[in-house]
Amino acid sequence: MFDDTTPMIDRVRAILPQIKANAAKAEADRMVPAENIDLLKGTGLHRAFQPKAYGGLEMPVPDFENCIALIATACGSTAWAISLLAEHAHQIALYSKELQDEIWGEDPDTLSSSSIAPYGQAVEVEGGVRFSGEFGWSSGCDHATWAILGFLRDDAEMGKVYSFAIVPRADYEIKDNWFTAGMRGTGSKTLVVKDAFVPNHRIESVPALMTLTSAGGALYPDSQIYQVPFIYVFASCFSAVSLGIAERMIELYTERTKGRVRAYTGARVGQSIPACMRLAESTHQVAAGRAFLEKTWAEMRDHAERHEYPTPTQMAFWRTNQAYAVKMFVAAVDRLFEASGGSAWFDDAEAQRLFRNSHMTAAHAYTDYDICAQILGRALMGLEPDPSLF
Repeated sequence: MFDDTTPMIDRVRAILPQIKANAAKAEADRMVPAENIDLLKGTGLHRAFQPKAYGGLEMPVPDFENCIALIATACGSTAWAISLLAEHAHQIALYSKELQDEIWGEDPDTLSSSSIAPYGQAVEVEGGVRFSGEFGWSSGCDHATWAILGFLRDDAEMGKVYSFAIVPRADYEIKDNWFTAGMRGTGSKTLVVKDAFVPNHRIESVPALMTLTSAGGALYPDSQIYQVPFIYVFASCFSAVSLGIAERMIELYTERTKGRVRAYTGARVGQSIPACMRLAESTHQVAAGRAFLEKTWAEMRDHAERHEYPTPTQMAFWRTNQAYAVKMFVAAVDRLFEASGGSAWFDDAEAQRLFRNSHMTAAHAYTDYDICAQILGRALMGLEPDPSLF
């Protein structure tokens, strides 16, 4: 569909009208339309973090996140789901080659969803674990054939260790319970696993994944993306979606307000001082947030290219910068939405969808600024990390 020389951002821009046209369908169906996934696969974006050994792109973080922000201007739910489905390849690349061959060997377009909170129950058996549990918030799961699921694994020396098991679609059912006020189209349903056997080569601990000492941590020594711990790229996906939503809200508010007339007086709203001031402040706020994120993304790219592992303080900033940016974006959206009039509240109004989705970007555990402020504050004070603040 696209020439190999076409920049990814231009490929994404070319399909935006179709993704935007499907935004209402995504909400009605409570999942990303299959057409959107097919369009995005046509660009190759879903293979952004897949190893080149399997035909992946190993795309720099800034390039990827700018694509996600652009998609979010058309459909926040689609951007949210594809960002996670694509980013999971970064994590899988740190697992054993045996697992990577299982997932991508026959079909390199295979996608994996996740539910990372450690809700799984595991019983140690020879060669692996018997695994069970219910795992919520698995965005894009309808389009995935593998799932990355969190649990606490018993370790003789370290006690309970936060770990991830990766299981095939045959080992779990999807419970259709995704009924929400925001991000309705992400299809973030619950996965149910009942006593599935997970062999050891499909399990890694979070400490090993974060320090690149996992089975696949040294598989791609020449790569310029895998040297940055995957969790910070994972966290950046949410802020990129929030950014795109806020940028679209600015566009929409400007378009609507220019031609808006007050029903009772006939006054032109776009010429009023408060409307101009609201637009100016939100524009500044979103521009500042974008610059902040771009600096963070560039730092991650530069560390990865230099194969330089970040310091604890740098990691604290990377973990928390995105939550502060989301806080800024939500405030910018709120400022414009509250002055958009009653018509903005109708179900078919784009403004109310942007408002709802914006707030949902701040509801993820990784964008909880109360947590992030504590993480960064402790790091700046030279205190040890609090394991209860993840």
